[in-house]
Amino acid sequence: MTDTLLLGQTLWFDGNPLVGPWADCARHDSAGGVLIRDDVIAAVGNGATLRRDNPQAKIVDYGRDLIHAGFVDAHMHYPQTRMIASWGKQLIDWLNTYTFPQEAKFGDKAYADAVAADTLDLALAHGTTTLTSFCTIHTESVDAFFEAAAQRNMAVVAGKTCMDRNAIPALHDTAQSAYDDSKALLEKWHDVGRASYAITPRFSPTSTPDQLTALGALWGEFPHVLMQTHLSEQLPEIAWVKDLFPQARDYLDTYEAFGLLGENGLYGHAIHLEDREVARLAEVGAAVVHCPTSNTFIGSGLFDLMGVAAAGIRTGLATDTGGGSSFSMLHTMAAAYEIGQLRGVALHPAQLMWLATAGSAQALRMEGQIGNLAVGAAADICVLDLASTRAIAQREVRADDIWDALFPTIMMGDDRAVRDVWVAGQRVA
Repeated sequence: MTDTLLLGQTLWFDGNPLVGPWADCARHDSAGGVLIRDDVIAAVGNGATLRRDNPQAKIVDYGRDLIHAGFVDAHMHYPQTRMIASWGKQLIDWLNTYTFPQEAKFGDKAYADAVAADTLDLALAHGTTTLTSFCTIHTESVDAFFEAAAQRNMAVVAGKTCMDRNAIPALHDTAQSAYDDSKALLEKWHDVGRASYAITPRFSPTSTPDQLTALGALWGEFPHVLMQTHLSEQLPEIAWVKDLFPQARDYLDTYEAFGLLGENGLYGHAIHLEDREVARLAEVGAAVVHCPTSNTFIGSGLFDLMGVAAAGIRTGLATDTGGGSSFSMLHTMAAAYEIGQLRGVALHPAQLMWLATAGSAQALRMEGQIGNLAVGAAADICVLDLASTRAIAQREVRADDIWDALFPTIMMGDDRAVRDVWVAGQRVA
């Protein structure tokens, strides 16, 4: 296969800018290049040098556009695509009013296929090359998502959402069926192509102790896979958890007591954490996921990004579609910036871009595979036009450096800013 050399501005990372100076972690080349060989990145460096050393490579010259790793969405719900931006509820009412009736449709494989295809195509249009998704209780919903991702050769993470109480009857499984279905789907899909399975209890209120015990046992059998769930999203939710689990020390303990706390755990939201929870998440090496558009849209609260990072907890960034109000990781970074401001921290563009790429990959235990322009990583690449609209262009032309040029696109950009997307070395049409 002919090598392909992408030329333009390049951005990659060799450290975590949330815990060290961003200037020591971010690497930018105003005249850079990325050499793609087969489906991986073969070299990153000065564009002219790479061109000289690889004379047979096909050249794709992006001029002043910015070449970086494809965005990595570390927490979302593809079954909620068709109800995104539904008006006016907080979490528990929102689930009952919008989410559960929509998810009940996913036993229909044709419907699940159509929504999975729409979701993945929308993600790619916004420069996102990896999604981490909750499915529904239906095995058909999991098959549909993984099949659609395989057709697009995308690296994805997903799992059957398990619930045996506190949802509409059409969405109840059982402790046994949750275990059996999850194990069968894990054995069917995990590490097949670019698919990764995640054991997926929705959250403690919708699983009985018996179901949580069963899923904890399953994770004990397959500790190398991810386990994803929700944690401490809203204050009324936390009060509900205390009523349902009066013996628990805190919300996290409702997972820990059943074997659902570990280094491959992925806990969405994690806004209202107690000190013990922060300490335990850090101690076991678990990851949390910041979902800023969702947290503001349904009024959940202000995530303490820098506090969590200072505690040593791996942190990703996510749209949380459809509680989140956008498919765009650019919009998601903008919301993260605004939440940071409300907490007294002005996140630098380098920190935001790291969260949306390398940080999320690290949260998924997929660093070195996706989320960065690194030799040997998959050639999952997004190319941003930093002057995509009139409003952005008139600001970008006055920029003093790359960060000043990039920040308007983070704050005001959308799918129009996505010049090109490459997945496993192939340009997405």
